[in-house]
Amino acid sequence: MYWDVKSVKPLPDFRIYVEIEDGRKGIFDLNPFLDHGVFRELRDVHYFNRVGILFGAITWPNEQDIAPETLLSGMTPVESTASNRVGNGF
Repeated sequence: MYWDVKSVKPLPDFRIYVEIEDGRKGIFDLNPFLDHGVFRELRDVHYFNRVGILFGAITWPNEQDIAPETLLSGMTPVESTASNRVGNGF
């Protein structure tokens, strides 16, 4: 689908860099979610860094996930050149 995630990388300060199948790229901040329900477990940075993709969605091993609508509405877009800097730790 057009909103399927094709790439995700954990970033400092509980953010993730995301690339969507339709070409969109951006940063999603999980800080607003970390004090709620199952997302509390993501406060452990080692666990947070285990982020992955399952069936086109962002997930963690204990079944936390981000709904596509939430991801797309909360993602801050980045340009291609900016994504290269993100991948290099900036």
